[in-house]
Amino acid sequence: MLTKTQKRMKRIFDLALVLVLIPVLVLPIFILFLIASISTQRNGFFVQKRVGQYGKLFCCYKLRSLKGENHLDVNAMKASETAFGKWLRRSKLDELPQLFNVLKGDMSFVGPRPDLPGYADTLENDDKIILSIKPGITGPATLKYKNEDALLLKQSNPQDYNDRVIWPDKAAINKEYIKNWSIRKDCTFLFASVIR
Repeated sequence: MLTKTQKRMKRIFDLALVLVLIPVLVLPIFILFLIASISTQRNGFFVQKRVGQYGKLFCCYKLRSLKGENHLDVNAMKASETAFGKWLRRSKLDELPQLFNVLKGDMSFVGPRPDLPGYADTLENDDKIILSIKPGITGPATLKYKNEDALLLKQSNPQDYNDRVIWPDKAAINKEYIKNWSIRKDCTFLFASVIR
């Protein structure tokens, strides 16, 4: 588990980086928002409650990629996805608004992805260590499962495969990340996310 000093270092790193990036990326985010609004015929920003540090819920920001509501069912989601939305999700640019989550202190650049209620908030025993840090825009589990949607579409029962295979593996990866955290590793994960 990260010490108070390590958490402070992580927060300072996040703030320094986000204050550099937001002025550069605010115009591209606005342009992507406008295109997402036109392609989905809805508000281009999508806000969803996610489980954050210590199990507290927060509003996670994304660019909208679906015409309908965001679905938990992968097949229904794909049917509702616009061409622009598909590109947004594949490029991960739909997650750019999460820079504002980092600025607010809800998220970090690197950490476990923020989950919907029903997963991270049900963690028990030593798995609860995952909730000791802020969720991240990217991280080792995110990088490993960068093509998660495509992987789930190949399964006869995507929900079962997620619950039985992907979720436990992500939990193990995230625990290992927390136990061996360092600024250097965060920089490595960020670099890998940019070039992927």
